[in-house]
Amino acid sequence: MVTTGAGRGALRVYLGAAPGVGKTYRMLQEAHRRAERGTDIVVGIVETHGREHTAALIDGLEVIPRRTIEHRGAVLHELDVEAVLDRRPEVVAVDEFAHTNAPGSVATKRWQDVERLLDAGIDVITTVNIQHLESLNDALLRITGVQQAETIPDAVVRQADQIELVDMAPEALHRRMIHGNVYPPERVDKALANYFRIGNLTALRELALLWVADRVEEELRRYRSDRSIDRPWETRERLVVAVTGSPWSEPLIRRAARMAERSRAELIGVHVRRSDGLGSDTADDQIAKHRQLLVDLGGRYHEVVGDDPARQLTAFARGENATQLLLGTSRRGRLDELLHGSVINRAIRNSPDLDVHVISHDADGDEPPIWRSAPRTMSRHRFTARRRALAWVLAVVGPIVLTAVFVPFREDNGLPGVLPAYLLLVVIAAVTGGTGPALLASVGGFALGNVFLTRPFETFRITALSSVVGLVSFLSVALLVAVIVGRLGRQSAEAETARTQARALASASATLADTDPVPELLGQLRILLELDAMAVLDEHGETIVSSGDTSRLDDAEHIDLTDGRSLVTSRPIADAEDRLILRAFADQLTVALRRAELAGDAARAEALAEADRFRTALLRSVSHDLRTPLASITAAGSSLQQDDVEWPDDARREFLSTIVEEAGRLDRIVANLLDASRLEAGALTIDRGPVRLDEVIEAVVSGIDLRNVRDLGVHVDIDMAPVRADVGLLERALENIVANAARHSPERIEIRAGDGGDGEAYLSVVDHGPGVPPDRRPHMFDAFQQLDDRNPGVGLGLSVAQGFVTAMDGRLLVDDTEGGGLTVEIRLPLATGWTTDRATTDRATMGRATMGTTRS
Repeated sequence: MVTTGAGRGALRVYLGAAPGVGKTYRMLQEAHRRAERGTDIVVGIVETHGREHTAALIDGLEVIPRRTIEHRGAVLHELDVEAVLDRRPEVVAVDEFAHTNAPGSVATKRWQDVERLLDAGIDVITTVNIQHLESLNDALLRITGVQQAETIPDAVVRQADQIELVDMAPEALHRRMIHGNVYPPERVDKALANYFRIGNLTALRELALLWVADRVEEELRRYRSDRSIDRPWETRERLVVAVTGSPWSEPLIRRAARMAERSRAELIGVHVRRSDGLGSDTADDQIAKHRQLLVDLGGRYHEVVGDDPARQLTAFARGENATQLLLGTSRRGRLDELLHGSVINRAIRNSPDLDVHVISHDADGDEPPIWRSAPRTMSRHRFTARRRALAWVLAVVGPIVLTAVFVPFREDNGLPGVLPAYLLLVVIAAVTGGTGPALLASVGGFALGNVFLTRPFETFRITALSSVVGLVSFLSVALLVAVIVGRLGRQSAEAETARTQARALASASATLADTDPVPELLGQLRILLELDAMAVLDEHGETIVSSGDTSRLDDAEHIDLTDGRSLVTSRPIADAEDRLILRAFADQLTVALRRAELAGDAARAEALAEADRFRTALLRSVSHDLRTPLASITAAGSSLQQDDVEWPDDARREFLSTIVEEAGRLDRIVANLLDASRLEAGALTIDRGPVRLDEVIEAVVSGIDLRNVRDLGVHVDIDMAPVRADVGLLERALENIVANAARHSPERIEIRAGDGGDGEAYLSVVDHGPGVPPDRRPHMFDAFQQLDDRNPGVGLGLSVAQGFVTAMDGRLLVDDTEGGGLTVEIRLPLATGWTTDRATTDRATMGRATMGTTRS
């Protein structure tokens, strides 16, 4: 395809089933073919991987020079998008569609570069291997054991105007590798023994074929939709089986699975749900089981809504481009089929282009509920006992009262004026108590109106034809109204029940997001079912969680949950709707309990992983940072022990000084390791009390080696109140912070202390070193973290300091030093009930200094 630069360019992708099948070779062949036709085509970038035949195909094609990027001392070559845009060819060949660009590039991925070219109206031909598709990443990891670092979203590849599969038999690819056409000879044996095993290549090939087949299926479906083609095209066998929820559905699904397997057809199950949402409650449980069975047998499940199952089934089959429709035979009688029609016959008439299979059965059972009228059982939630009793009383007494009222006026008021009153009574009875009372009111009104209000009076004989027509019409209309109003009432009650169940299940689903949803779920279910108590028991019968008065629990209803746990109620649950809700909530409880278990397992696993990371880092530190001072001590001690060497006094003093310094360093490292272990184990003992910061600073400065620090400044507001802290932990925290500053800022360090306001004191260590980059600050207090490798240490000092300060209810803050460097500040609460009259001490030592405290 050649574009003129207007609009978006066309994308053609050569999809390789495996590395080495020849996708780049095919792309370059296409480039030569287009060049010979006069198309302005260039090579943007091609990776030959040292393959001579591929490299030879580049000759004769214009190649855009690559863009060079220097990264960590290495020179990397990438596609020069700007050069291609400036050159503006009709077509550009770009290899390795899923490639990750070098750091510093405008786009992170090469496919994003291709998008820019396409947006500029340039056609692109490119290549990608099946293992780079994002959706197949996990599957390929399980097959090959290799995690692909470079992936590309499937949608990017699917939007291509053309996708051409480059395929090769695994045996042929093996031969290519043996002949050296894929990898150098020294890499062939290793490749054949690992990634390029016959099984791996076969699996890759199947994945590529299936992926391309799905793409072709999408194009075919779009083509048929655009041209309004309803008739199935038998490009692939698809078998649709009707899932009804009847006892016969289970063997019907298994039969359909066998037929699909024999014909290598895709199995699809469909359930037609009534548009009013009503139906048999017991069937819903069966449908859930049949759905799971269908999925277990490799099929797909769908639901459609409609009141004509035959039409919905055939329309769905056509929409799926199915070739076969599988139905079960009906168990209904001839009269029922005559009244309601035959679903099977209508399905056959509606699908002349489908193969309809009707499977007979011997199982007893009724026709599935979606293939007949709504069930006639009434929900216990529809009418209360009081309403039903009132309706029956109204049906019995109402016609008598109305007749008694109209008898005195029967000479003047004819039958037409009386019958509407009887009809109104029928409607009231139907609305109040349902069809039964309404039918009784209809018959009663007909009989009493005939006897007492129709001439001749007080006899069943009727002489006037108009009276016969009126009474018969009244009885017919009254019966019809009774049935319709009763049915509407039943449907309204069932719809309300369905809404209640939906609200309850939605609330239960929302509750699952809580940290501990089990008690809330149990409480909702108890209130919804109007129970006195409910409880979840473990495998030993002990209560895990309960709701309500547990003394009322009689183990009346018992539902297994998971791992031996069970749900018990205070009374039996007999109503079908209540049992459906109970089962649904039981499933939610199972999910919640399982999630709680998984959360506990995850927490324990995280704790173990953290401990393992801590131990690993500890061992790494021991391997270097502990052995370094030990080696220095050993070397100095061994030198002093030599009898054949007469060491001068200066050398002996240097050896002894080395031993003392390295022993002190070793002591600090071990102390930090022990402190970190105590923090990790939560075994830190804290003895809080009033602590003066000037004394803490004096103890720290005089206790550690700061000889490498040329300028040490100390500013302490001695008039401040003491802080509430553990003196030992505070000294250790400050010692680690000062030692860290001394390693990174030997030029100048300042230690400041004073009143920080809001009942807090501050103790800050200010250095003027290189500071810490913002992206490293979130991790600077992690254990075993160091800014660089030039300074010795385990990387525990700041981590231990933060742990100690936090344990004393303090805060450790970090900020930039004005002019460069890092300021680490400890914030601690002031000790209450302490006053003093002290002056401010400001000591600054130039060069080498030690600190004392001045008190007034």
